[in-house]
Amino acid sequence: MKRPTSVTVIAWFLIVTSLISLVSSYVSMDNPLVRELMSKSLLPLSVQYAMMFVGLLVTVATGVAMLKGLGWGRLVYFAWSAVGLVIGLATSPMKMAMIPGAVLLAIFAFFLYRPKANAYFGGQVAANDA
Repeated sequence: MKRPTSVTVIAWFLIVTSLISLVSSYVSMDNPLVRELMSKSLLPLSVQYAMMFVGLLVTVATGVAMLKGLGWGRLVYFAWSAVGLVIGLATSPMKMAMIPGAVLLAIFAFFLYRPKANAYFGGQVAANDA
């Protein structure tokens, strides 16, 4: 089955932005302003960095899995993102900064769980394609 355009766009968006974030996060690790802001969280810096780097690697892997039509990629992406959102809301001193990510997650959910996307990930023919 042909991959829906929305799946392609979202998967590549996740891959590219995560790779850029991996590089920029690594470069900014020694930035005193970044460290000061991160130190205001309830979580220790080492835990924050570990979660950030693991999360970005998970996002790259799930984006690649989505491009290959592997349903676990979509599931893991949403599960990891939801857990991250809850942890962020519980620990972040800047809760309003979480809103754009939550909105983007909702938009991605809308497109990645439409009938054509479900058919692509499930290997079935979409109802409106039959």
